[in-house]
Amino acid sequence: MKKVLIATEKPFAPAAVNQMVGILEQAGYQVQRLEKYASKAELLDAVKDVNAMIVRSDIVDREVLDAAKELKVVVRAGSGFDNFDLVACTEKGMVAMNTPGQNSNAVAELSIGMMIFMARGNFKGGSGSELKGKTIGVYGCGNIGRRVAKIAQGLGMKVVALDPCITKVSMEPYDVKVVQSVDELFSASDFLSLHIPANEKTRKSVSFDLMNKMPKGATVINTARKEVIDEEGLKKMLEERPDFKYISDIAPSCHDELAGKFDLRYYSTPKKQGAETSEANVNAGVAAAEQIVAFFESGDQTYRVNK
Repeated sequence: MKKVLIATEKPFAPAAVNQMVGILEQAGYQVQRLEKYASKAELLDAVKDVNAMIVRSDIVDREVLDAAKELKVVVRAGSGFDNFDLVACTEKGMVAMNTPGQNSNAVAELSIGMMIFMARGNFKGGSGSELKGKTIGVYGCGNIGRRVAKIAQGLGMKVVALDPCITKVSMEPYDVKVVQSVDELFSASDFLSLHIPANEKTRKSVSFDLMNKMPKGATVINTARKEVIDEEGLKKMLEERPDFKYISDIAPSCHDELAGKFDLRYYSTPKKQGAETSEANVNAGVAAAEQIVAFFESGDQTYRVNK
């Protein structure tokens, strides 16, 4: 009997867990749950004899993989997978997957909500501005970025976009202007919504020089990864451009400093909120369970993210 571990420091909603367990048990698998664990040692002990694992933002590094002697597949219930050591997964012959698109609407709605929050002065009673007629730049046009574009258009916003994987033709159905460079994207955007991964090319790539190209009154919204922001550049931007605003659901390392100095122009949620809806929680969890069954029963590796 195959054994599947659901290891979540931040647990799935009960409705999600019930459906996930049902899918896995119906396939004849044994399900083990490790929730709200307090130490990595607990995870290392739990993975020793499992054949598959489902996680959320939990770190699956080489130490975890070394301990998981029977592990064949690990699935991240969500789109980002920088919590996986993909090199180690490949070296050990393990398949790593994500569940793209399952939390796209939740993250997109959060991004739009954050724009409104900042445009209306954090809802503290002062005079704000409207989104209609403004230009939003979408940096990264996967499932989330495209959904952000669609919602923004419904609010009467103009949309410009940049992604290395898109072309002008592929974005024509979305009525989106595809720009040719990151400089052009930032220069054109009253609001800039980040949806790029954190990798060797993007870490600290959102710099002072880029942000300073944005129009007066501009706002950057980060629901991606904190590592893509050059935090020293962000501090400089907030200090030198009193019209500039930044909001994120991933607190930067300098959060306390920024929160103390830039009231109404800086905000970060207490914890990552992008996928924190009941719908996204269920969608991603169910998709992860179904992908594990498909992997073992038919060899399906559609959403594999390692080579």
